[in-house]
Amino acid sequence: MRGLALCSLVGLGALLLIRSAVAQWASPAVYVRPEDVPRRTTAIVFGAGVRDNQPSAVLFDRVTAAVQLYRAGVVSQLLMSGDGRFASHNEPAVMHTTALRFGVPPAAIQLDGGGLSTYETCRRAHDLFGVRSAVLVTQAFHLERALLICKGVGIDAVGFVADARPYRGMAWLQVRELLATAHALLRLAVN
Repeated sequence: MRGLALCSLVGLGALLLIRSAVAQWASPAVYVRPEDVPRRTTAIVFGAGVRDNQPSAVLFDRVTAAVQLYRAGVVSQLLMSGDGRFASHNEPAVMHTTALRFGVPPAAIQLDGGGLSTYETCRRAHDLFGVRSAVLVTQAFHLERALLICKGVGIDAVGFVADARPYRGMAWLQVRELLATAHALLRLAVN
């Protein structure tokens, strides 16, 4: 029993160390004010759930943050990426509708319905959409991993924090990021 507890503590310590190192590495590329964000052509907006064809709070805040960047002239294109496999759960379509409601012209929006994960969003942005530099728009809990992956697939990325409120389930999201960050490092190493 002690051995299992010790292994669990060592594993948790390793995950925390990895997450901390990635956070420190990413911090110079993270921005919280639109006026401070370096100009890029494209903002990549990551999917984050829809219900009844309405964006979750997390997704709504990502889209509104991207709209802020667009209005400020920081970016001229929004790449909305997420799960677009089902009509009843189409993240890019909902993101598109939301951005249009805020006055972003259709010509400034690209949709990627194949962004089923952060890795797939970054890889597809690079390989299919030709994105070589971008502003990543997501919440702080996710931004460091998104930066790690996008830079790992060849995108010169900076991040813009889309936190506009407290989010439900934040403790779970933080735990998930511990595991997801370690997984991202492994996936980048293998690929």
